Amino acid sequence: MNVVKTSIDTAAPAHSDASILIIYTGGTVGMVYDEKHSLVPFNFSQILEKVPELSNFKYLLTVLSIEPAIDSSNVSLGDWLMLANLIRDNYADYDGFVVLHGTDTMAYSASALSYLLENLAKPVIFTGAQVPIGRTRTDARANLISALQIAATKINGKSVVPEVCIYFHNLLIRGNRAKKVESRHFNAFKSENYPLLAKAGISIDFYENAMLPHPERPLHVHQHLDDNVAILKLFPGITPQVMRGVLEAPGLRGLVLETFGAGNAPTAGWLLEMLEDAISRGIYILNVSQCDEGRVDQGKYETSKFLLNMGVIGGDDITTEAAITKLMFVLGLDLPSTQTRELLASNLRGEISI
Repeated sequence: MNVVKTSIDTAAPAHSDASILIIYTGGTVGMVYDEKHSLVPFNFSQILEKVPELSNFKYLLTVLSIEPAIDSSNVSLGDWLMLANLIRDNYADYDGFVVLHGTDTMAYSASALSYLLENLAKPVIFTGAQVPIGRTRTDARANLISALQIAATKINGKSVVPEVCIYFHNLLIRGNRAKKVESRHFNAFKSENYPLLAKAGISIDFYENAMLPHPERPLHVHQHLDDNVAILKLFPGITPQVMRGVLEAPGLRGLVLETFGAGNAPTAGWLLEMLEDAISRGIYILNVSQCDEGRVDQGKYETSKFLLNMGVIGGDDITTEAAITKLMFVLGLDLPSTQTRELLASNLRGEISI
């Protein structure tokens, strides 16, 4: 995998308003049609032809293109670590970062980066498009322009948005709160359990009370994620064979258990015994609600009290995307059991409401 660097000549003055690094990983946002009417990755040295509005900014823009481009359905833990290290290596030279990424797994990637980039003081804005930049009715231009403006915005010399976010269709959402909810319309992402960070209209309105505070310590980029994790969605009629196939997978260390409502699960003896056996074998089980606006409250109902008593960890109002990447991150720290459980239950990067 290669990283190609391209400087964009926006005729920015020597004293520019901001310097922004754009990282193109792949996805619809960077696609155009070739002479055979096939979608191919865009050459970012020609970006001013597609987005001439960039010439109006007093920004110094640089693009790092990942080659070959990554289809977001193929994104891996190694790709997340690569992105985190690219930001680390360029952190001192830029005011903000815009990551162009496919929409299908953008919420997973934004969540993973939020954990890997500890003490982040600059904006890392994920954005993309539902329609390629080469099409007339594309949303790529508007998303890119607003993402750049957000990444460049400062107040009293500090970035307004010191965290990993997703900008899409006029909305700025905390990255580890986002879910993709649309595949055919422009409003692809929502944040059901946390307020917006900003909304773009005639101007961009920032909601600073919703932002994470600026860190007091320097950026620390973590280098390990553990892929020995799984997601199990409970459903009426689930069988012991299905449960066993997941819980007894070789090497399994962590499980996101998607339960009903406020964290409820069937009380069949065999199911509870399997979960209890998994916990006794050192598997960490994180309870997440299947409801988009759900919040796990273990012990509120009898059907969740069993989970609480056996040691299942309540995930509060975390999304599945943020939960599975949190498991990868926390297990990658390789801490003792007590600390691991404490971190899984704690709010690390604004992913759960306390």
